Amino acid sequence: MAEVKITGLRKSYGTVEVLHGIDIDIADGQFVVLVGPSGCGKSTLLRMIAGLEGITAGDIAIGERVVNNLPPSQRDIAMVFQNYALYPHKTVAANMGFALKMARMARPEIEARVKRAAEILGLTPYLARYPRELSGGQRQRVAMGRAIVRDPQVFLFDEPLSNLDAKLRVQMRTEIRELHQRLKVTTVYVTHDQIEAMTMADRIVVMDAGHIAQVGAPLELYDRPANVFVAGFIGSPAMNLVEGVVEGDAVVAGGLRLPLGGAVAENGRRVVWGVRPEHLTLSDTGIAARITVVEPTGSEIHVNARADEQALVAIFRDRRDFAPGQEVVLAPLPGLVHLFDAATGARI
Repeated sequence: MAEVKITGLRKSYGTVEVLHGIDIDIADGQFVVLVGPSGCGKSTLLRMIAGLEGITAGDIAIGERVVNNLPPSQRDIAMVFQNYALYPHKTVAANMGFALKMARMARPEIEARVKRAAEILGLTPYLARYPRELSGGQRQRVAMGRAIVRDPQVFLFDEPLSNLDAKLRVQMRTEIRELHQRLKVTTVYVTHDQIEAMTMADRIVVMDAGHIAQVGAPLELYDRPANVFVAGFIGSPAMNLVEGVVEGDAVVAGGLRLPLGGAVAENGRRVVWGVRPEHLTLSDTGIAARITVVEPTGSEIHVNARADEQALVAIFRDRRDFAPGQEVVLAPLPGLVHLFDAATGARI
């Protein structure tokens, strides 16, 4: 195992810079998730750690070594891709042990490592099967097993669950997290799915257009987003965000008066008012709104509403008979309003 230290990392393709001075310290044994929308640079960053992309400027250190100029085979990493990339003509055992065979490892050692990985991943009954005889989840386990047998210092995962259906994704993210807790190997995991990031990570790195928007523990990012981008990206449904001007105990946005709920900012300041859907409640006073769509999920009811043409979403965990067209009054729970500077997007 080893720590990963990224310092001043930049990546350019010609005159186009896609990573702008990335600094990340990943502690030994930590599970870090890189998350952000498509095109933010997260997969490029992962491929640079792996040695699959060149470095324009900066350093990547794995353990005590700066690995900028080392090929992937000498970085002591193992990567699991979105595409399983299994050899269709080889058995599960042969797929898992192929890299060790190419490294001329002794056959008994290969067999021992494959057996151990298969036991960890529940693949022992399938070692003699071919990829075509496996489900999607089983194939992904084989790809993970191929990485485990190498006993690397760092695991790299590049959106490994994207090809699975919703139920399998939930199952596999639990299995990957359990695997990490068992092996305690430093792990860097890329996804565009912020629910995956929230449920799996020790720390999350939120990326936006080649920059780091915020780094922190999942609940830290959820409870105290550093800026408007993180506030809108982390959480599903997303945080309600409305731009307006502070007037007394409210933010005025057009014909709306949005209660500050204890948040503080000087009068006249232009801000973005934010509140998470589950932190809006029914009230006698507050924001008058008309319901447009009701989405029952079973455990919750998602209510989409419009207040003076501003879209708002509220979540209720108790059963209520809401209907489109119904008039309601919403208010934020005290202490749970977020304010951001309208010009910079930074948290106030």
